[in-house]
Amino acid sequence: MYHPFRHYHILCILEGYDQQDLPLDLFLKDYFKARTAVGSKDRPFISDAVYTIVRWRGLLDYLCESTPDWPKRLDIYLKWDLPTEKKRADIPLHIRAGFPKGLFDLIIASHGAEKGLDICHKSNTMAPITIRANTLKTSREHLIDVWKDKYRITECSQSKNGITFAQRINFFELPEFKQGFFEIQDEGSQLLAELVKVEPGQLAMDFCAGAGGKTLAFAPQMQNKGQIYLHDIRTHALLDAKKRLRRAGIQNAQIIEADEAKLKKLKKKMDWVLVDAPCTGTGTMRRNPDMKWKFNEGILKEMVSLQRVIFERALSYLKPDGHIVYATCSLLNAENSEQVAHFTKTYGLEIVGNIFQSTPTPGGMDGFFGVTLKKLPIIVKP
Repeated sequence: MYHPFRHYHILCILEGYDQQDLPLDLFLKDYFKARTAVGSKDRPFISDAVYTIVRWRGLLDYLCESTPDWPKRLDIYLKWDLPTEKKRADIPLHIRAGFPKGLFDLIIASHGAEKGLDICHKSNTMAPITIRANTLKTSREHLIDVWKDKYRITECSQSKNGITFAQRINFFELPEFKQGFFEIQDEGSQLLAELVKVEPGQLAMDFCAGAGGKTLAFAPQMQNKGQIYLHDIRTHALLDAKKRLRRAGIQNAQIIEADEAKLKKLKKKMDWVLVDAPCTGTGTMRRNPDMKWKFNEGILKEMVSLQRVIFERALSYLKPDGHIVYATCSLLNAENSEQVAHFTKTYGLEIVGNIFQSTPTPGGMDGFFGVTLKKLPIIVKP
């Protein structure tokens, strides 16, 4: 059925998005915020259409009989049966999987043909909304009791504090959010934060803290005893972290910006260091399908180099007997296992415990990678 109003806004979003640098989810948020005439019933329809068109941009381009543009892609989306087209054997496999050739090949190389193709297919599904109960203030059981008659919710299968919602709601208006009872966080991200096994009274540093999502997850186990230092070069992100820490009731955290004097005093003092490294974000493409069309191997090389620089700097804050956690939301070996091999060889480190790796799961977590490392013991020869 043709909906002129909705289709007009779908096209405006697609064309407007291409002319700026914001991620698709943030661009959509700003677009709707500026257009109150687009009501609550129209927004889900428009958003789903935009995400589907961006997700399957490669297939839509293939089906175009002339040079593709957004009006043509929208027209094909409205008129063609994409689920049927995706099954056509004459269409190249990477296009049927919804990926550009270069990124598709890297995922296959990292995970093997069968699993890699499965990851690509699952990266084209809708991601769920998952929250983490803040155990400093409440419990998962309490939140389930409050919400069970209002929303369709389920306990996360692996995260002991996670709850998944089957519907999208305005979480930020819930009284439980304003009271700091929960944070929105993917289940995989919650499990990744569990690698930081910091104890009450110890010192920890979140070196690429951003808005503090991982700190918010591991801080409760410290019971506000000891100290957490959040460092990032992005001042605006740290401002968000400060607000979130206050709301969550975390009192043992300090924000450390690019202050060389303060940072110097912390060298070789940390029991735990978390390096949640900037990466290609290929594990979260369900939420940001636009990123796969921006990906190129030049970006990957830049990320690999940046990750190594950041890790070396972060390592300088670790005590001789401390632990450092390296983490990404990438699916690619170049950012994960190959980096770990480089770190262990270059800095005399060894892996502690199991390596954590998740891949996109329908109704479940995104793709994450994490490993705990510590320095090899120094053997003194007699």
